[in-house]
Amino acid sequence: MAWIHQFKYNRRIDLGRDLARLAARAFVDRRLERVREEGWPLVPVPLHWRRKGWRRFNQAKEIALPLGKELGLPVKDVLRRVRATRTQTRLSRKERQQNLRGAFRIRGAIDGWPGAVLVDDVLTTGSTVDECARMLVSAGVQNVVVVTVMRG
Repeated sequence: MAWIHQFKYNRRIDLGRDLARLAARAFVDRRLERVREEGWPLVPVPLHWRRKGWRRFNQAKEIALPLGKELGLPVKDVLRRVRATRTQTRLSRKERQQNLRGAFRIRGAIDGWPGAVLVDDVLTTGSTVDECARMLVSAGVQNVVVVTVMRG
């Protein structure tokens, strides 16, 4: 957890490559062979522009870019955070779900994607990736896989 804290709050963007290497190990799993064979895009969970301005980078994208390079998969910014939400670190599962409802929208084309890989740094209750996956599925993505580097 110390790596994630350094990465997110102390702007240690260089740790994104190391975290991506950890995430890449999951793709050795036979269940994820289809993802690589079909070239599913990696979709980083977006930050609201205010939070990104404060942090100066999107930690999910900083993991997705080297992960995509290592796996030979494209990275697509097709999700947009349209509503600023309060930080979720101290919210319950129900509060997180309410906090995120309607916070994301699709931007760009998602034509005929058999699947997508959502990339985020930490999975706690799953509320963020659930809402993002809901948006992707509503836009026509048939399958969504989630990759995170830490379980909180």
